[in-house]
Amino acid sequence: MELTKVNERIFLSSPHMSDEGYEMQYIKEAFDTNWISPLGENVNGFEKELAEKVGSKAAAALSSGTAAIHLALRAAGVGEGDIVFCPTLTFSATANPIIYQSATPVFIDSNYETWNMCPKALEEAFEKYPEVKAVIVVHLYGLSADMDKIMEVCRKHNVAVIEDAAESLGGYYKGQHTGTFGDYGIFSFNGNKIITTSGGGMLVSNNEEKVAKVRFWATQSRDQARHYQHSELGFNYRMSNVVAGIGRGQLKVLEQRVEKKKYIFEFYKRELGVHDGVEFMPVNDWDEPNYWLSSMTLSGQVRPIDVMEALEKENIESRPIWKPMHLQPFFEKYDFVGTDVSEKLFGNGMCLPSDTKMTNEDLERVVKIIKRLWLK
Repeated sequence: MELTKVNERIFLSSPHMSDEGYEMQYIKEAFDTNWISPLGENVNGFEKELAEKVGSKAAAALSSGTAAIHLALRAAGVGEGDIVFCPTLTFSATANPIIYQSATPVFIDSNYETWNMCPKALEEAFEKYPEVKAVIVVHLYGLSADMDKIMEVCRKHNVAVIEDAAESLGGYYKGQHTGTFGDYGIFSFNGNKIITTSGGGMLVSNNEEKVAKVRFWATQSRDQARHYQHSELGFNYRMSNVVAGIGRGQLKVLEQRVEKKKYIFEFYKRELGVHDGVEFMPVNDWDEPNYWLSSMTLSGQVRPIDVMEALEKENIESRPIWKPMHLQPFFEKYDFVGTDVSEKLFGNGMCLPSDTKMTNEDLERVVKIIKRLWLK
């Protein structure tokens, strides 16, 4: 029995259903009423409940966070040839929708203070490209970007702001939910996120008219007519009623998940932060992260690859920090503004297993394996 526990897989961040079974209650209702399509009370309820949770006036439940970014760009009027600023240190799902709209991304460097978009680099980018249609801001690993400074720059240039808060649901900047500062906020419910619907996303905004338009586009832009009529390009992006039921149940345990993620981060920081060359992701006074993935940089004798390989041998999942977009084969032809902060974070950084189902025994197992590397 003990041997099985030692070799048991520890995941980076896997789905975690509520102990109370909230999700099944909503799923059962969807099946009992035969509302399993992209319509129904769960979709309406999930939109309403999430909007209330984060403090937005309206929300649209969609098939993915990527779909939400795509329709946010459309709502912001981004089209062929337009320039969109985007952080370079992010997952490709942030940048791909810019290409969907035949627009041109310009990638912005990070700073060490937040690991997110650098306000100074953003200002430099505006000087180089004054005709910008939109700015996408990311809250990486649940850490908030410095929204006051970023919004000040963006408002000065009168540009639409889209917050990619896919990784930061439940996190706050100066007491306000991330995803609610810009014109549009984006959340993801992918299987590895802090709460999940197995797949899905949400667009939030205080512009109720724009959210209604997003819902229209996401339902194949079907006009109100007896026959099937389409006056605009449409998309099959609506969330199903079953998936939305999972989301409603998960939303009830969001605070519990944030609390556990914070516990995991503080455990790692306490146990590993004393070692040479170890620095953990920055948590600022104004930032209340959701600690989605506990991440650190290593600059001493132990390298990220050493840690990842040691954990892998023990059936424990970990990951490198996101590879910057301007270094990606597909995106390297697009411009980049900044220095080398994002490249260094990528080169020296890694994400530790941050699964909310981890026990203290699991955490101790991870830490013990990593500590051995400093004894070699």
